[in-house]
Amino acid sequence: MVVAGCDIVDIGGESTRPSATPVSEAEELARVEQVLTALTGLLDVPVSIDTSKAAVAVRAVEIGAAVVNDVWGLQKDPRHAGRGCPSGGGGSSSCTIGRRRTSRADILADMRRFFDRSLALAAKAGIPKDVIILDPGIGFGKTSRQNVEAVARIPDLKDYGLPILVGASRKAFLGSLTGDGIEATLIGTVAANLVAAAAGASIFRVHDVAEHVAALRIFHSMHGNITR
Repeated sequence: MVVAGCDIVDIGGESTRPSATPVSEAEELARVEQVLTALTGLLDVPVSIDTSKAAVAVRAVEIGAAVVNDVWGLQKDPRHAGRGCPSGGGGSSSCTIGRRRTSRADILADMRRFFDRSLALAAKAGIPKDVIILDPGIGFGKTSRQNVEAVARIPDLKDYGLPILVGASRKAFLGSLTGDGIEATLIGTVAANLVAAAAGASIFRVHDVAEHVAALRIFHSMHGNITR
């Protein structure tokens, strides 16, 4: 993945699929600890820990993880905001605040309500705003229409002044849009991420690194000329 051009490697020991079986704290640590130890000593790019458990995040940061990727936005584990996110400034460490579930018709209001709550928790814990990344939570508890709208409303999140991360890779709603099945094809994922890039997203969580690096390189080369 690094050779293919990724900038951050994200490691997780518990699936975040809505129907996934929960994993205990001890089991999650057992799954990721040796992997993190090996990779943080090997790779020349930052390593991210994908977890909503404070103890797992703390241990991962101790090992050397530079990013904590919490799809619950610090709201699931009450210890998380105080202990789980790195607090170093200067862009050397980050805390990704994801949007886990959606239940309201107004997707923008729902996302903003969630982000405001998470940002308040982060501020209370002393986490600098300049290390925070926002993730609209594509595919998490949303209908296909809500996922499409969440991407379309990315420009309305720019007033937060924070980078926007999109994780649309292989999400089921893309397969439903194309009729290809429960997961998106590669071309569907690339298309969705290019739409998100045009909307203002700047970080993409993907499975197929080389294809996205090539597609985004072309997008940035051509889109700047089109929008001038």
